[in-house]
Amino acid sequence: MYKARTLFSTLAPLAPRMCRPERFASWLVRSHPLTRTTQVIVIEPIRKYSKVATEPFLNGSSSTYVEEMYNAWLQDPHSVHVSWDSFFRSSTAGAAPGLAYQAPPSLAPSHNQVPLGALLPLGGGTQLSQIPVNEKIIDDHLAVQAIIRSYQIRGHHIAKLDPLGINSADLDDRHPQELLYNHYSFGNRAHTTTYSQELQYRIATLMKKESDMDRIFKLPSTTFIGGKEKSLPLREILKRLEAAYCGHIGVEFMFINSLEQCNWIRQKMETPGIMEMTNDERRLILARLTRATGFEAFLARKWSSEKRFGLEGCEILIPAMKQVIDKSTELGVESIVMGMPHRGRLNVLANVCRKPLSQIFTQFAALEAADDGSGDVKYHLGTYIERLNRVTNKNIRLAVVANPSHLEAVDPVVQGKTRAEQFYRGDGEGKKVMSILLHGDAAFCGQGIVFETMHLSDLPDYTTHGTIHIVVNNQIGFTTDPRHSRSSPYCTDVARVVNAPIFHVNSDDPEAVMHVCKVAAEWRATFHKDVVIDIVSYRRNGHNEIDEPMFTQPLMYRKIRNTPPVLDIYAKSLIDDSVVSAEEVKDVKDKYEKICEEAYVNARQETHIKYKDWLDSPWSGFFEGKDPLKVSPTGIKEDTLIHIGKKFSSPPPNAAEFVVHKGIERILKSRMEMIEARTVDWALGEAMAFGSLLKEGIHVRLSGQDVERGTFSHRHHVLHHQTVDKATYRPLCYLYPDQAPYTVCNSSLSEFGVLGFELGYSMTNPNALVCWEAQFGDFNNTAQCIIDQFISSGQAKWVRQSGLVMLQPHGLEGMGPEHSSARLERFLQMSADDPDYFPPESEEFAVRQLHDSNWIVANCSTPANYFHILRRQIALPFRKPLILMTPKSLLRHPEAKSSFDLMLENTEFLRVIPEEGVASQNPSNVKRIIFCSGKVYYDLKKARAEKELDDKVAIVRVEQISPFPYDLVKKEADKYANAELIWAQEEHKNQGAWTYIQPRFHTALNGARSVSYVGRPTGASPATGSKMQHLKELKQLLDDSFDV
Repeated sequence: MYKARTLFSTLAPLAPRMCRPERFASWLVRSHPLTRTTQVIVIEPIRKYSKVATEPFLNGSSSTYVEEMYNAWLQDPHSVHVSWDSFFRSSTAGAAPGLAYQAPPSLAPSHNQVPLGALLPLGGGTQLSQIPVNEKIIDDHLAVQAIIRSYQIRGHHIAKLDPLGINSADLDDRHPQELLYNHYSFGNRAHTTTYSQELQYRIATLMKKESDMDRIFKLPSTTFIGGKEKSLPLREILKRLEAAYCGHIGVEFMFINSLEQCNWIRQKMETPGIMEMTNDERRLILARLTRATGFEAFLARKWSSEKRFGLEGCEILIPAMKQVIDKSTELGVESIVMGMPHRGRLNVLANVCRKPLSQIFTQFAALEAADDGSGDVKYHLGTYIERLNRVTNKNIRLAVVANPSHLEAVDPVVQGKTRAEQFYRGDGEGKKVMSILLHGDAAFCGQGIVFETMHLSDLPDYTTHGTIHIVVNNQIGFTTDPRHSRSSPYCTDVARVVNAPIFHVNSDDPEAVMHVCKVAAEWRATFHKDVVIDIVSYRRNGHNEIDEPMFTQPLMYRKIRNTPPVLDIYAKSLIDDSVVSAEEVKDVKDKYEKICEEAYVNARQETHIKYKDWLDSPWSGFFEGKDPLKVSPTGIKEDTLIHIGKKFSSPPPNAAEFVVHKGIERILKSRMEMIEARTVDWALGEAMAFGSLLKEGIHVRLSGQDVERGTFSHRHHVLHHQTVDKATYRPLCYLYPDQAPYTVCNSSLSEFGVLGFELGYSMTNPNALVCWEAQFGDFNNTAQCIIDQFISSGQAKWVRQSGLVMLQPHGLEGMGPEHSSARLERFLQMSADDPDYFPPESEEFAVRQLHDSNWIVANCSTPANYFHILRRQIALPFRKPLILMTPKSLLRHPEAKSSFDLMLENTEFLRVIPEEGVASQNPSNVKRIIFCSGKVYYDLKKARAEKELDDKVAIVRVEQISPFPYDLVKKEADKYANAELIWAQEEHKNQGAWTYIQPRFHTALNGARSVSYVGRPTGASPATGSKMQHLKELKQLLDDSFDV
């Protein structure tokens, strides 16, 4: 809250003893004989080291600075500037204040010159020394400034925002004292004035007479209510402030730490006449409002018992969104990505995106789908439209991203998609592509993903250069009142953390809504920062059309029933103003009704629903001309491996100037030695996969917590100068002159938000490898909503493909329950392949399996296979998410290395790696065949050698677990016809792959042979917290595996 310790009360200790503290103003100017026509006090704003909104010196917000200077001077006169030392010494010595006063030291480039005479109502040529000056004169002018600032800061608290007139949008019915006129005194006041520490400079008595309202005051530089006028009567000042800040718009912006931005908003809200609209603009609002209202009315008549989550009560959303789009398009935006919840979605698709009405109406029919997929309810579907904006006569692309019922989960997906479009367009400032996010009031303040998403808004590798947030605030969350659904005053308070201005507006004032939408679009275009529009409205029906709201909100809904729709209110207003006639209003309604009827007739002629009509991210030309079952080679030439390896293993070209850490030097040297030996470890294999794709023109993006270095300090894709701050070198960005861009970026400490962001990024362009790496595999559980609702099921629900790669460090290594398991079993449970169906074998068996799956789950054991599976993501003629369990201990394991020979041309990803040792040479003598996956192979291999069972036990690695390699598992089992079949895993029996592979082994072997389990018993925790217990369990696993 703004504190009004004025300059007078702050400097009071400096006045002579006979002067009361509140008299310091008069003491300051009482006796010095200055003429009003010549003396100017030069006052300079104080520079802050952070970006804070600075105010002129005589404003109360600078008094704290003066007080700090004085207190510092009392402690040590040498601790302040000499000008302050001189001033304080002269003042305490009783010098005339006019002579004692000196301006603060020059710390800012600008000057704010305030003629002292302008503060005083003196006659021409009168000397100050001849006038008995009362500090009340200056008090009054400062009080006016305090009033203006109070309206700017707290005017929103008393704005008329609720169209029902029953609630306070900020959950606070009290009126701030600063906004009451009798909080200030503009006549003579008693000597018993007190100063409140919480409120502004508070006056106990009322004004002396009504004529004080007509006194003229000079306006400060921090307001624009005067327009071209520099002074106004107090009555007019209050009137204009009320109109700007306490009408149907309430603005929160004075917390923003930029004076430029605050002044920009002040100008947009305070300039006289700035909210006025032409008659043509008002007719356009009416037409759009008629369409929005008519659409809901038409659906209600045709499908009265269907859930559609209509927009009744906030129909103004449609004109609001169109105003944002119009203004943004006018300012240069060419593509807009939108995310929104279910409420009003069909109306947005119809009247904002201009989705054909017949396609929307078809969704209400009980028709079969014409294409693959399970589909989704109509109010979750997305769309992609390119059309001409008739207002600006410019083309615009609009995409509404499909989303689940999980409110706000789509937010980071939209941001990722927006960022990707900006990247591919070279739109580094967000001038061509932007995002709009719609929210509900309860979800906006209740869902943590809102904060996670907004927290990305200004991060260099995640910013979209400003998002326009529109809150459909119907003042209720399903059945829960705001007082029970949030602790903050407003539902939008989360936006304050990113310095986003917040415009609260009454939905029943269409012109006020249009103004804030226009300002929001201009703000985003000017400052490229987030902005929030809070449309305070109501919900005319229940949570859905068949819900009864009177059970829980009887008084509210009794009021709603007696409240006319906003279309009726606005139409009457335009009729009364002679802007339109009643006949014209009826004609607009009838015209749209006819359009809906014609679309309804066309929809009834459809025989199938087409899911592809609702695709939100089409990939133009990607699927055309391709064999859908042919995979491009993933092996590459040795020259390419050597080139990438040497570049990746070398210090920066300016190595003499770039100081590399000694530990990094050792790592680079070790990598160079591996290149010379024609081998790769995990980090080098990954770099070669990335580098070869970059060479082929494929953009690669790696994102996640600490990915630049790698959680386990193995990657080092960004080298840091050891003596120069923020000087870095990224070797994979400099492999080839014409390579594709490589982006590696440490993310915020967020999984839900960042994984959603990368998913959205991957949806935009199929010719990119987008990877998200968890710091530890189990951290994916905080992003479970993105995994469940988007990644695993996105194609089935929305016909939307994604090639996103999830890298998840996995493995039990005695480090406790929280950093051991990536929950492999959960991903396998969501895999859609049928455990009882062995697909027909053919040359395309493997790729057909991938084509029919919902995602790929793998647990690689070699760098070469890791190399191939990353490249295969791009080589496939379609896109599938890849869920990859990645190792920890294998990153430096001496045996976890691969030869160049396994990465060259004519090599490929191995779904199953068969036994290659002694046992494979005489399979009839093998007594046991152990199937396993991942890094446990190396434990088994070591134990087998120690037990000297190399010829008796074969070990087969299942690298791709889902879709299950039925054909190769059968082949290996048949090879060792006399052997007992074992599945060994380090995870507990109720975790890991066991429950997934068991029925599929049965199917692969046609029930002729069974497979037994070896591993830890069932457990609630993924791993023990005791290193000793871990080793004991591992020994038991190995002993059981080789008990032959």
